[in-house]
Amino acid sequence: MQSKPLLVFDFDGVIVDGMSEYWSSSRKACLEIISKKGFSYNLPKSIPENFRKIRPWINHGWEMVLVTAELSRKESPLFTLGAKSFSDDYEKNLINALQAWNLTPKQLQKALDQVRKEIIQDNFETWFANHKPFPQVINRIKKLKNEGIDFAVLTTKSAGFTAKLLESLSLNPRLLYGHESGSKTNVLLQITKHHKLQGFIEDRRSTLEKVLKTPGLESLPCYLAEWGYLKPNDKIKIPSGIHLLDKKSLMLPLANWH
Repeated sequence: MQSKPLLVFDFDGVIVDGMSEYWSSSRKACLEIISKKGFSYNLPKSIPENFRKIRPWINHGWEMVLVTAELSRKESPLFTLGAKSFSDDYEKNLINALQAWNLTPKQLQKALDQVRKEIIQDNFETWFANHKPFPQVINRIKKLKNEGIDFAVLTTKSAGFTAKLLESLSLNPRLLYGHESGSKTNVLLQITKHHKLQGFIEDRRSTLEKVLKTPGLESLPCYLAEWGYLKPNDKIKIPSGIHLLDKKSLMLPLANWH
């Protein structure tokens, strides 16, 4: 086991606010996909409020493209009834949407990754500017070395895209895992074989709950980032083992986080 302990960070919603990038890339990928199917829709360049509201339920990039498509499908509950109705039965509505559009998660993810790749190649500065870093979080990460702690990044974004963003933020994680590496619980289990983990910071409560139910991870300190993309009820009756972390507490020494 490596001598330097690791603190693991989620990326989107924890290190950066990528809402502008989510929408611009999802919009472009969506328009390209549905145009190939013979449809023509107008989607606003500004971020729709229903897209913002659905974001806390989204687990993977392909879901963003599908949700974007549903904003334009008149039979979709997202179009007819709004974000709450869609999120109340999120998984079922995703399945119905995939069937309605005759698309697969793989097709949607491939389209999104291709759009991001093209934007990065053609206009990296614009793409980067659509990610708003949380300054306090960036500063805190850079100070971890003063406590003898390394950091890792575990994200459902592509590792390649995340690496470019981290480099632009002058952050060099000890480890970086993207969606290509599999589920977050499996990745964390693999990390524990070689590193002592000081904690995992994530803005998705359901992910933290899965972590604590995973054999081998039950005692991992889990922190719910209050500044991230939280669902309306995420801060209510938080399970034992999950600690709500605000930016003020973040700036304290790690030993004082809970």
